[in-house]
Amino acid sequence: MNKRSLLAGPYILWITGFTVIPLCIIIKYAFTSRDGGFTAENILAMFTPVHLKAMTFSTLAAVICTLICILLSYPLVMAIRRLGLRGGSFSVFILILPMWVNFILRLLAWQMILSNNGILSMILERLRLPAWDISNSKTAIIIGLVYDYLPYMVLSLHNSIDEIEDDLIEAARDLGANGLRIFFRIILPLSVPGLLSGIVMVFVPSMTSFVTANVLGGGKQQLIGNVIEEEFMVTMNWNLGSGLSVILMVFVLISMTFTARNDDPGSESKVW
Repeated sequence: MNKRSLLAGPYILWITGFTVIPLCIIIKYAFTSRDGGFTAENILAMFTPVHLKAMTFSTLAAVICTLICILLSYPLVMAIRRLGLRGGSFSVFILILPMWVNFILRLLAWQMILSNNGILSMILERLRLPAWDISNSKTAIIIGLVYDYLPYMVLSLHNSIDEIEDDLIEAARDLGANGLRIFFRIILPLSVPGLLSGIVMVFVPSMTSFVTANVLGGGKQQLIGNVIEEEFMVTMNWNLGSGLSVILMVFVLISMTFTARNDDPGSESKVW
């Protein structure tokens, strides 16, 4: 046994114990009934109205969250790029600073902001604007998802856009290209690898999230993660919970495979 095999041993044990074995257990429960017999009912249960509704909302929320993160991240990254090395590094530090705070505490802070007597309502009242009640709503959940996962999209795009040569942008300006033309012809094509990585880093956790819906949705709006949590922790129906988990996992893997195929490392992004 060589040195590399010895170094890889702890990693293999970790993956086997905390990923492979639990995954096999979930798959076993997914295709068995409570009496231990084989069944496909746990898988087909995803297509019942209740579960299908939760799955549809989860997909829609993840797509909306990803799109909003993309739209917000590009201007942020371009602004960070213009600040130079020191200013850009400080801006990135400020961006990731909230991630050091406990996830639940951050959601509770947003719950207070979006509540009927929260900061948002107070600002609208001072400006004599109509009240905007979004507490315990789908909008509140999406706001929470965007807040949680926006830094991942920004950091992913920042790594790609930061590698674009300034000379390339200056040459485009010298040839008469305006800001929009430079963005769509140079920056966007060259940042595709970072964009695809960011999409995976935002879409997948948004799709599988359940804590955000519990805190900001007030239990009134359910993502598929909330349904799975209830099956495991409340009704103790591990078979059904495992079946729904397998369907969700397959859906996520298909999404990641599609993204990976479009991010072919053998093909370089080109300027249009």
